[in-house]
Amino acid sequence: MKSKIDSYVIERVKEKRLEKNLSQAEIAYELDLSVGFIGKVESSNYPAHYNLKHLNELAKILKCSPQDFLPKKPL
Repeated sequence: MKSKIDSYVIERVKEKRLEKNLSQAEIAYELDLSVGFIGKVESSNYPAHYNLKHLNELAKILKCSPQDFLPKKPL
């Protein structure tokens, strides 16, 4: 089961990904990860989640700040 913070971050990344009309496969390619990994991250059935390196790279890809993925207050 994912933690509240992991779920929050994953949802923010997914929202940004969809805003940019990018598929899981496109994100996986840019991050040099498998499409399966991105699918597992976005699924509530797996414990997979992004780490800080992933968030930094995602911010570059999605043209935003890594802070955009984090809540303003602790969860």
